[in-house]
Amino acid sequence: MEIVLGISGASGVVYGTRLLEVLRERCFVNLIVTEAARKILEIECDRSYKEMVSLADRVFEPDDLTSPIASGSYLFDAMVVAPCSMRTMAAIACGISDTLIARVADVCLKQRRPLVLVPRESPLSLIHIRNMLAVSEAGGIVLPASPSFYSRPRSVGDLVDTVICRILDILGIDNSVSPRWRGSGGNAYNDTGEER
Repeated sequence: MEIVLGISGASGVVYGTRLLEVLRERCFVNLIVTEAARKILEIECDRSYKEMVSLADRVFEPDDLTSPIASGSYLFDAMVVAPCSMRTMAAIACGISDTLIARVADVCLKQRRPLVLVPRESPLSLIHIRNMLAVSEAGGIVLPASPSFYSRPRSVGDLVDTVICRILDILGIDNSVSPRWRGSGGNAYNDTGEER
């Protein structure tokens, strides 16, 4: 499977970096990281840009509209933008392909390929909601970075993994990144059946 992963300039770059770690074990990853995301990476994560891009199979500059993934004739399976800034969401919603992330998202929508956008913004304005609606109506999937708590997460990493698991499920990629809901017996259990 070949995936395009866009990391745009919103808080929550950890979602993109963690997804990259997980995807590299499972598929071929084309990576696009915006300039703003590079700055946020330095602020929010204990990882350098150089270290992050070393995890991808191919890396494209965010303004390289001549790259193969910018064309509908280039075959890849799906795209994820995590995190997806509200600026990127707006560009995709309006079909403004002025960056490589927006152009590849446009390709996904017109070619009917899976497109998953992971916004982290909160609260949402009416403009944000309308842009998310436009993306959804066009065939994209808006998956807010809303961690779950039934698995009784013990760390920020555990919380991030609950979102990563949902992204992988949408992509159809088998995973055991995070414990799944197993019923309402009063306690959350991990995949081994032991209480956490």
